[in-house]
Amino acid sequence: MNGHALHPLMTRAAAEAARIARGVRKEHLDGPTPCADFDTRALINHWVLYTAHGLEYRARRKALPQELLDRDFTAAPAWADAYADQLDRAVAAWAEPAVWEGEVDLGGMTMPAVTVAQMVIKEMVAHGWDVARATGQQLEVQDDLAQMVLGVVQEHAEVYRQYGGFAAPVHVPATASLLDRALASSGRDPRWAAPTPTSLTPPA
Repeated sequence: MNGHALHPLMTRAAAEAARIARGVRKEHLDGPTPCADFDTRALINHWVLYTAHGLEYRARRKALPQELLDRDFTAAPAWADAYADQLDRAVAAWAEPAVWEGEVDLGGMTMPAVTVAQMVIKEMVAHGWDVARATGQQLEVQDDLAQMVLGVVQEHAEVYRQYGGFAAPVHVPATASLLDRALASSGRDPRWAAPTPTSLTPPA
């Protein structure tokens, strides 16, 4: 078997992220998202940078170049197709078994490669949900992927909160889905929806 047991989950998360990206329209880019600090454009740029380019650079044990850090990916008309292609390259880079071994330098700290991969898969799914909700789409993940994301969120939630990455957890019923539990544990409200534009009342 190539790669690691997590590689198929990474592959599916990437495919779903690419599908969501292709459903984004230009008019969505200035709209709000479940991440209060990001409009849709800023959120997508963060998502593309770290879940596609960052994922490949982590596999290759290289730092992201400043040019990528500064780029507005959404400025390219075919940004969603470029994101899908970059996700394919990143997933292929993690198909090598050796990539999952050892540590990854994150700049000032190191983490096991497996942990880094888990956290990026979580970003693909969580921010994929953010983008989907902001653009009127539905994220679709199977329970094994949602269970993995829930585990990552629960394990690292307090660290994320220390750095402002997660808000306070949101209450959901005990019957909530695995994905909703993961979202709620990360400070997202699974019920969040983009506001509907107010219809103009025609003159009398």
